[in-house]
Amino acid sequence: MPRVYVGIGSNVERERHIRAAMAALREAFGPVRASSVYRTPADGFEGDDFYNLVACFDTGATLEELRARLGAIETAHGRERNGERYAPRTLDIDILLYGSLVRHDRDFDIPRADIARPYVLAPLAELAPELEHPETGERMANLWRRLGDPAALHKVELDLRAD
Repeated sequence: MPRVYVGIGSNVERERHIRAAMAALREAFGPVRASSVYRTPADGFEGDDFYNLVACFDTGATLEELRARLGAIETAHGRERNGERYAPRTLDIDILLYGSLVRHDRDFDIPRADIARPYVLAPLAELAPELEHPETGERMANLWRRLGDPAALHKVELDLRAD
C-alpha cells in the first residue's frame, strides 16, 4: 500500500476548512498524520493569507481513485473549479507524493512540482525529514535546508487531532 503525502491549504474560513479536511481524510483513509499548520501569504494573487500543511496516510486506492476522492472532499467543502487558477480557496488538497511513483503526463504531476515551494516543503520536511524525493533521491530535510526561507512561514497553533 503506497504512502501518500498531500498538501492542504485554505484561505477562506481557514480553521474550519482545514479541520474539516482532516476529518474527511480520516474518514476516507483511516489514520492520518499531519505537520504543523503554517500561515503564508497568498501566492500568485492578492488575497488573505493561507493556512498550509502536509498530511500523510496509507491507501490502497489507485492514483485516479485517490484524486477523485480528494476532489469530492474539496467540492463538499465549497471548492469551485470554474474560477481563476490563482484565487481564494475554501479547500485545496494536492497529491504531492504517491509512494515512490514518478509520473508526469497530462493527467498527473507526481511528485508534484509544488514540493519546491516553501509552504509545501517546510511542512513536508517537518513531517517526513528522512523521506527521499523519488526523482532526486535527496531527503526532504536537506531540500528544506537548501531552499528554506523561514521568514515567509509562520506556525499556527491549530489542534488537528481526531476527536
